[in-house]
Amino acid sequence: MLKRRIIPCLDIQDGRTVKGVRFVNIRDAGDPVELAKIYADQGADELVFLDITATIENRQTLIGLVERIAAEINVPFTVGGGINSVQDVAHLLKAGADKITVNSAAVRRPGLITEMAGEFGNQCIVVAIDTDLIQDNWMVVVDGGRTPVKLKTIDWAIQVASLGAGEILLTSMQNDGKKGGFSIDITAGVSRVVNIPVIASGGAGKMEHFREVFFDTSCSAALAASIFHFGEIGIRELKEYLNNEQIAVRI
Repeated sequence: MLKRRIIPCLDIQDGRTVKGVRFVNIRDAGDPVELAKIYADQGADELVFLDITATIENRQTLIGLVERIAAEINVPFTVGGGINSVQDVAHLLKAGADKITVNSAAVRRPGLITEMAGEFGNQCIVVAIDTDLIQDNWMVVVDGGRTPVKLKTIDWAIQVASLGAGEILLTSMQNDGKKGGFSIDITAGVSRVVNIPVIASGGAGKMEHFREVFFDTSCSAALAASIFHFGEIGIRELKEYLNNEQIAVRI
């Protein structure tokens, strides 16, 4: 049985780790290099680093910070924010990222996924899908959750898998930062229709939420931010709990 992964996410703004609710009402959560080292030492399976304002500020991801973080950790590391071209991916992989994640640019030009996968292999390409419940339909939103598009989340997930994505990072804007649990219905729905790994994101508030998403969906990993940043749950403690709940994790 494949082991489920636990992935801390470092949202970066102005060189600092931050966290908000639905990507707004931001508060400082610490130095990203120090947090990355702590999470790697605690047994995180991977890390995700998202430069959360790169797209709306129309600039590239902070390469220097990626280099500093990558030099300090020994776990796989995914980087996203402001990625618009094959050249952007090349720079980030050279800086030390293991994978990249692309979101808004892929929605606006889906062929970008195929270009990136063709150049670097689909194992390097994670497509982030931000989804929100709009008039009882799970729809795709872009620009850090600010802009809804006329694209159903399930349809887009199927398309990105067919275009060459190696993994999907699915964030529920409905639940993001609220600590009430993952959005089980859309996570289960996306996991059912694609044959690539799905990372559940948005809403983790307690250890039971991880058990629920792993029991009730076939997602491969669960991602969280503030509960790790502010010391509410320890990664080692979480993994021991999941192991006791008969969920296969890497201890």
